[in-house]
Amino acid sequence: MNAFNRAISTPITSSAAFFYENSQEAEDIFSGNCPNPLYSRMGNPTSSELEQRLSFLENGIGAVATSSGMGAITMVLMSLCSSDDEIIAIGGLFGGTYALMTQTLPRFGIKTKFLSVDDLDNIESSITTKTKVIFCESVGNPSLRLPDLEAIGKIATKHNIAFVVDNTVTPIIVKPFEYGADVVVYSTTKIISGNSSALGGVAIFKEVKDHDKFNTARYEFLAPFILKLKGKALIGCAKKRSLRDFGMSANPHSSYQTLLGLETLELRNNRINTSCEIVAKVLKSEGLNVNHPSLDDNIDKELYNKNYSEGTGSMITIDMGTQEKAYKFLDSSKLLTITANIGDSRTLGLHMASTIYQDFTTKEREFLGITDGLIRLSIGLEKPQDIIDDLVNCYEQSK
Repeated sequence: MNAFNRAISTPITSSAAFFYENSQEAEDIFSGNCPNPLYSRMGNPTSSELEQRLSFLENGIGAVATSSGMGAITMVLMSLCSSDDEIIAIGGLFGGTYALMTQTLPRFGIKTKFLSVDDLDNIESSITTKTKVIFCESVGNPSLRLPDLEAIGKIATKHNIAFVVDNTVTPIIVKPFEYGADVVVYSTTKIISGNSSALGGVAIFKEVKDHDKFNTARYEFLAPFILKLKGKALIGCAKKRSLRDFGMSANPHSSYQTLLGLETLELRNNRINTSCEIVAKVLKSEGLNVNHPSLDDNIDKELYNKNYSEGTGSMITIDMGTQEKAYKFLDSSKLLTITANIGDSRTLGLHMASTIYQDFTTKEREFLGITDGLIRLSIGLEKPQDIIDDLVNCYEQSK
């Protein structure tokens, strides 16, 4: 046994390539009959450890780590969809995901139909023979609208369509596989990593079983993967149809940093979600136009109580009415870090319309819930009262 086998902290395998003992082993590795590493683009030992832990966390059959959250989403969609296929996207989406579906995927002949979370009755009528994926976020970013995952999952199962859930803001809290999801994606850059030190993403897959939705004509391209890999067919498909060719591979150093963050995820999750409810309630009582599903007048409060009793992640939003007031609010803060990230150990803030969504049309912003004065906050680990005091002062300064 060498020193690496005794390491408590996962070793960083900073190697792009790996040797094979002999020609037969090389053949076995490339065919998938041997688990030893092939090449870091297709999998690195440090990243593999992260994949195993995240798969266990989500109760999946396996996972594929990627270079970013968008890398994970792109890998999954490009592995399941081909030219002339369709995606149904439900609810408010992160700007990068929306841009992928409206600007990039159409260049490859893949179309997306967008529905609001209130359009459940229209999901079935939107399904065609070309529909390959139903996609949603567990919590709309930054709309904070909550989808009825159980209802969506039942529709996807009834029509034998892959259900993909971006669970970035609610790891541990929401278990998408329990609602019928087939793939769960994360930007691990956010709360899983937890301190803005590591860019990364992951897709976690449910086991493919005999006679399920993936053994149908809709997914006939999966047949060779099912024959060879059985329950892990979706993983093989993602690696061979996307990861191998597009190269959105995870960096082992980032995977290591993410593993460190994963060790304290539950503690940080509990602290941040509790703080979110406290901060949102007090700010509303102070007269701010606050949005958070825990608030009594929120449109999704009933669903929050039913499926999100442990929280909806680190986000709350404040609508200051105008861009000018939003700028004054943010620039008056002594506590906020103005940045585009969320899920950090520190409290973050950003004006949405002038940054992530600045190139979007008025109609697109309206659909995604982006108003002129909208500020997205990501609550951190500071004392809730310190956050409240700073934000109330910002509000007073912006009047």
